[in-house]
Amino acid sequence: MPRANSSREGVLDAFEQIVIEQGERVATLSAVAEQAGVSKGGLLYHFSSKQALVDGLLERLVELVEADLEWLGEGPESVVERFIRSSTLDGSSLDRTFTALARIVQSTDHPDIRPALARVEAAWYELVLAEVGDPDVARLVVLASDGLYFRGVLDPQAPQPDAADIDRMVQTLGRLVAKD
Repeated sequence: MPRANSSREGVLDAFEQIVIEQGERVATLSAVAEQAGVSKGGLLYHFSSKQALVDGLLERLVELVEADLEWLGEGPESVVERFIRSSTLDGSSLDRTFTALARIVQSTDHPDIRPALARVEAAWYELVLAEVGDPDVARLVVLASDGLYFRGVLDPQAPQPDAADIDRMVQTLGRLVAKD
């Protein structure tokens, strides 16, 4: 999806990259400006503080999750199948933004991130629940997705499930959903 202001988005991309690769503490305004290839004044034009950068990532997350929810509901596969198959890291914009926010939330400096991530989780849960109809099964599906996803977020070097593993998970969850 094309971004409206490429300079602003480039600064957010740089902030994401530094947070993911080196941690939030390294993501100073000067470091972000340098990574983005803009002057510090250029960065400050778009983001007046580190909190403003975090807020920008939260706005980006909302946009990306809205698009993800739409995508999950429009395919020929079930929502559950698409949700599980999309629960491994693939380097997408959603992955990068979610990973950066998951790393930032570990500090106590940005308490607004937890409720935002909880709203994202609730939106995915509601979409799965609408398909499966059983709150317990929906929760299991979301937790399975979380497990796949956070395995990659927390340790990108850890072996990721292959296509056959995902196929088996989708089949198992499909049987659980069908028992309804």
